[in-house]
Amino acid sequence: MISQYKFRFYNFRLVILLLVLSSFGVILVGTAMSSLRSRQIMGVGMGFAVMIILSLIDYSWILNFQWIIYSFNILMLLAVRLLGDTANGAARWIDLGFIRFQPTELSKILIILFFAKYLMDHEDRINSPLVLIRCGILLAIPLMMIYIQPDMKNTITILLLFAILIYVTGLSYKIIIGAMLIAIPALVIFLSIVVQPDQTLIRDYQRDRIMSFLYPDDEEYSDNVDQQNNSKTAIANGGLLGTELQGEEGAYSVNNGNFVSENQTDFIFAVAGEGYGFIGCTSIILLLFFIVFECIHTSRRAKDTAGKIICCGVGSIVALQSFLNIGVATGAAPNTGTPLPFVSYGLTSIVSLFIGMGLVLNVGLQSSAYEKEIKKRRVYREREEEYL
Repeated sequence: MISQYKFRFYNFRLVILLLVLSSFGVILVGTAMSSLRSRQIMGVGMGFAVMIILSLIDYSWILNFQWIIYSFNILMLLAVRLLGDTANGAARWIDLGFIRFQPTELSKILIILFFAKYLMDHEDRINSPLVLIRCGILLAIPLMMIYIQPDMKNTITILLLFAILIYVTGLSYKIIIGAMLIAIPALVIFLSIVVQPDQTLIRDYQRDRIMSFLYPDDEEYSDNVDQQNNSKTAIANGGLLGTELQGEEGAYSVNNGNFVSENQTDFIFAVAGEGYGFIGCTSIILLLFFIVFECIHTSRRAKDTAGKIICCGVGSIVALQSFLNIGVATGAAPNTGTPLPFVSYGLTSIVSLFIGMGLVLNVGLQSSAYEKEIKKRRVYREREEEYL
């Protein structure tokens, strides 16, 4: 369970990157809404502690409980359906009294853990139709429970995440090309249906977000368009250094003028842009890039396929959510309500991501280089015993 490791294999670079980015997140959340600063600090502290503990627990031992992990995930999502609090027409939270918990954020990490073990066990038959069908069924159960909350953004994120996981396992390019030939026309048909005013595939507010992105000049969807336009104006208003670093108040303050709603979560990048300018935005993007890079780099040295899948899966969550959040804030993507990893306010999100990073750190501790050193030491001891 808890093993003795050589700490020269510990990825302190990743730890430092996470501390710097999450500290910047605390500053930005406090700038957006000062009353939330202490809760964000608590979330970072809790997540960091869990990360350190998990980094010392053998991930292979954790994966032995793959079906318990899967069952717990289903029960957790079922509890949202039966007992969840409703906000803005969606039941995504469970009120624990002292904190509101969003199970979907943790569900993404649990799905990675389950499929890390399952895909590794079926690695030699990953291109078998039977294995792919089984994987699809196992994914469909939690995915449907997330979709009906409704939570389309996480449904899409998990679908993309699963596609990355099976690709990392060794899915044939023939199957990938075949899937794309089906998925692209299906997406076109889906969009052609949801743009119709009497469609029933998605909720009205979800359709409005898509329509505002496709038809930004239509006054019917001006509320959604205004949010993104205001976000872009706030980012532009920050200039090179931002209003906070220059000690001046922005003419279009995203913080004090309610210029952009949900600025502590969905539009935290606008807060960074206005307050800390191009330098602040670039710093966030670079920190996120290097965190994803460290996850991928660790995956290349993993001792087995499960470790590789865990690292690529956690890195993919950070990359996908970063792309969506920044894309929304800059008008490059429709509004999805996706938090910016380690920066946006949200205790469940930040603790879940730290859990994922703890697993990545443990994979790094058991890298192929570490395994070679252990093997070398074992051979040396055996030779020494023979000599004696």
